[in-house]
Parts: sequence; C-alpha cells; structure tokens
Amino acid sequence: MRKKRSRGLLLALVVSAIVIGIILFVMFKLPSGPEKVVRDFYTYEAEGSFDQSWSLFHPDMKIRFPKANYIETRSHVFMQHMNVETFYFEIGKAKKKKEWRMNKASEVFAWAYEVPVDVTFHSQFGIFTMHQNCYVVKEKGEWLILWDYRF
Repeated sequence: MRKKRSRGLLLALVVSAIVIGIILFVMFKLPSGPEKVVRDFYTYEAEGSFDQSWSLFHPDMKIRFPKANYIETRSHVFMQHMNVETFYFEIGKAKKKKEWRMNKASEVFAWAYEVPVDVTFHSQFGIFTMHQNCYVVKEKGEWLILWDYRF
C-alpha cells in the first residue's frame, strides 16, 4: 500500500514538473508585447490580410495611411508589381528607446520599443531581403506600430 502511494506521489511530481516546464518554455519562448504585435503585423501582411495589419497601426500611422489607400498600395507594390505571393520574415529582439518620435513634427513618446524585422521576398526580381525597424508603443493598453519618418 505504501509503495502505491509513493509511486502516485512520484508520478504527480513528475507530471507537475513537466507541466511547469512547458508553461515556462511557452512563456519565455513565445514573443510577447512589442515583438508579438510586430509578428502579428507581418503574419497578416504575409497572408495578404492588409486590413488586419493596418489595424495594428498607431493612430498617427492611420492618419498617414488611410485604410483603403494602405491596402491598395501595399497589395499593389508587394503582391502585384513585384509578383510576390508571400514572404518570410524574422523578428529581432526589442530594444527600449527613450523619448522616441515618428518624425520631427510628431508626438514624443516617453518610451518606444525598436523591433528589427528582416523580410525576405521571392520575387520576379530574385530573392532579396528588406530590413526595417518597427517602433511599438503602448496606447490605451494596446501595443501599436509606428515606422520611422525622421529624415
């Protein structure tokens, strides 16, 4: 009787350790916050769901790119003009930036996260990779994307 209880306890400990290990792995392996919103953005873009990617823009980006204009332009340039069906991307580690702004006339954000992205296209012009830094800020509890226009 005693052996059965100790085996049951041992089994419960092993199962608990495995479950805790899986939870920790998922928590630390899956991107969260700034990296997750950038991953979501480019996943939508790769699927051609430009309306969904546009929804992840900060209001300042939505002013710069009205929805219909963004969808048409993005689709035309990448999918039609370059003859790209989809693309692959890699998201780098987010770096915290203090007092960042989108352009010289825009709002200054106390904190923004710079998230590097490499997008690889297989196009009629061959294989090429585009590098872009996305900037992510928290607005009303939601992570939103901006691009750099400080030129």
